Order: sequence, then C-alpha cells, then structure tokens
Amino acid sequence: MNNTQAILKSEPKWLEELRNQGTQDYKTLPVPTAKDENWRFASLFSTEAAEFKPSSEPSSQSKDLCLKQSQLLDQSSAESIYLDDHLIKKTSLSDDLKAKGVLYLSIQEAIDEHPDLLKKYFLKQSTELGSEKYFGLHASHVKAGSILYVPKGVEIEDSIINYYWTDTEKGLICPHTLIIAEAHSKISTIDVFNSLSDSNQAMSISVSNIYAHETAHVFRKVIQNFNTKTVSFQLDTTIAEKDTSVKNLALNLGSAKARFENQVKINGSGAHVKMYSLTVAEDQQEFDQRTFQTHNAPNSVSDLLYKNALFDTSRTIFSGLIQVAEGAQQTDAYQTNRNLLLDPRADANSLPGLEILANDVKCSHGATTGNIDPEELFYLLSRGISHRVAMQLIVLGFFEEIIDELDSESLINTIRTLLETKFSAKLS
Repeated sequence: MNNTQAILKSEPKWLEELRNQGTQDYKTLPVPTAKDENWRFASLFSTEAAEFKPSSEPSSQSKDLCLKQSQLLDQSSAESIYLDDHLIKKTSLSDDLKAKGVLYLSIQEAIDEHPDLLKKYFLKQSTELGSEKYFGLHASHVKAGSILYVPKGVEIEDSIINYYWTDTEKGLICPHTLIIAEAHSKISTIDVFNSLSDSNQAMSISVSNIYAHETAHVFRKVIQNFNTKTVSFQLDTTIAEKDTSVKNLALNLGSAKARFENQVKINGSGAHVKMYSLTVAEDQQEFDQRTFQTHNAPNSVSDLLYKNALFDTSRTIFSGLIQVAEGAQQTDAYQTNRNLLLDPRADANSLPGLEILANDVKCSHGATTGNIDPEELFYLLSRGISHRVAMQLIVLGFFEEIIDELDSESLINTIRTLLETKFSAKLS
C-alpha cells in the first residue's frame, strides 16, 4: 500500500484491493466530455481533479468554529462532525439503542469492530450515470464516513446527522454514508455538506449507499451548501427490497458546479421509493442532476419530483431515466422536473426518458419550464407587498410541496430559513 492509499490504520486486504481498483479506474477512465450522453449539456470542469489533495489535521481554531456551526437540529439520536475528512466529534447512541443492536460507526471503527459487515456493503455500489472516474477517486481516498446499521424491528425516532465540512484551499474530501436497514426497521438521517469559509476552493466527492431490506423505512435528507468556489459530486445509490419505503430529499444551494447522480434499484415487489430535490441556482452556478429509476420487480412504485429555481445566468440540467424490466409488471413510475426561471438569462435543460420492457405498467415523465406568473405577482403587489417579498413568497410557495414532505418541524423551519436567506440576499 502506497502513501496515498495508507489512509486508515490496519486496513484489511479487501479494502486495499478496492482502493487499488479505484486508483486504477481514476487513472485509466477518460475525463468526461460534452460528447458523452451522461454529460450532455454539462459544462466541462476548468480545474483538474488531480489538483485537489487530502488535507492535513485541521487547526484547533477551525475545529472550534466548525463545532459551533454544526447546530442543525436541537435534538438528534447521534451525530458525527468531519472537517476536511478528519473526525472532530462523534456522539454516541443511547444505551437503549445500543442494547437493541444499532451500530453507528466511523469507517475506522467498522474496520476494527465489525469488519464482516463493512466488507459486505462498503464500496459495493458504484455509479452508472457518468462519474465512474470520480467514484474511483473517492474509493482510493475515502476515510471520512458514517456507517449506520439498524437491526430487524428497531425504530429510531430522532434523526442521525452527519456533518461534512471543508476548509482547505484545493482540499479534497470524500465523505461516505452507508445505511443498512434490516426488515421492519425505521430510520431518518441527515447529511450536511458545508464550507467553513467563503474563500477556499475545494472538491467534494461524496458517496451514499442505502440498503433497505424487506419492509424497512428509510428517510434520508441532504443539505448541500458549500461555498461557491467548491466543486461537488454526490453519487447516491438506493437498493430497495420487498415492501420497503424509502424517501430521499436533497436541498442544493451551494457550490460553483454540483453534480448529483441518484440511482434507485427496486429489487422487491411492493417497494415504494420517493425522490425529491430542491435547487436554488444563482450567478453562474451550475447544477447537473442525473437520475436512474430501475424497476426489477413487479408491483412497485417510484416517484421523482425535482424543482429548480434559477436566477441570473445560472444553469440546471436534469436527465432522468425510468427503466422497467421485462418481468416488472404493474409498475407505477413517475418522473417530474419543474423549473422556475427568475431571469431570462437563466438556462434550464430537461431530458426525461422511459425504457419499458413490461406491458402492464403506469409510467409517465414530464418537464416544465416557466417564469413567475405576472398575474400572481400583480396580486401580491396590489396588496401592498414589496416586489422583493412577493418574489420570495412565490418561490417559497413553488417549493412548499416538497418541504411538506419533511418529518421534522425543526428541520422544516431550518430549511425555510436557508431558502429565505438565499432569496433575501439575491432579491435585496
């Protein structure tokens, strides 16, 4: 194992092999171009990923500031805080949850205490949506991450929160969240991606894998609010087995360029998967969203709703595919992308698609792009509401359909505050 790969102490042979394969994939796979179908409409990266490097141990001052700003919710079941991929705080689960067999581990803890569990699930699901090269870079460098294992029949009431911060110039972070929910279990998690300052240029290549076993209930929320000098990849995969209920909800506010690849594989009948995303783009930000809903079993449901609001000369790309296998009869699959243009210079691209091999299904896809309704704006202005506040109310109303899906009033208030802060700064 070379110095680049000697990231965690006492790494097993299988993990070393996965790192070697990741390094090889990153070196040999070509850099994506606009000619690649999975990168259609996306602008090319102006900075090579090789310029970004893992960071050294952060200073005490940076750690203290990070801890003070990691206050998303008043109450949680447990939390981990990473700064530049270094674990600076981790709170334990309650004794009751520990007694029930719940595990909440860092990668190193999983290696030391539960290597068989880690080997079964860790880095087993790559992306199929275009960023395989960057998944390789993630695999070769990943050391920061949280592994959550929920045994059969266990329900966790409060969310578990993972904070992933960056603060180093040309720093590379590779966060990894792994969720394993056994039968009849229930869990809610939140991943928060943020920058400690507005000045550092960084790259984040995050990976999330959800394994929802039979009848499990999983709700994962993501808040991406990096500074506007950061490049962000989110490479997420969900495996849904029989009669599972899985919801993914992402709030995308930050970064210069953000690519979000979200793929769902429904392998059991009766599964119900929902995929939501809210994005606010401004200035020259670009948000590139690629999704893949794969139905491999009959009598299952997937429902995707992505909403984007665009200011200035910002850009969004949505490209989604629903794929229904030959035996996946009575599938219900939906895919909707809605874009609200707040400036005539903004650019929203939508590429929804279907690939259906079964003949007894209900599948639909659609995309809409439009401006604020002038009559709706006039109504608010005629009631004495200022133009700035009226615009803000309309856009918040545009997002409310998804915000209402959240399972915590505290989180709802937090997300509304984040949205209002960004709108207020833009519209003032």
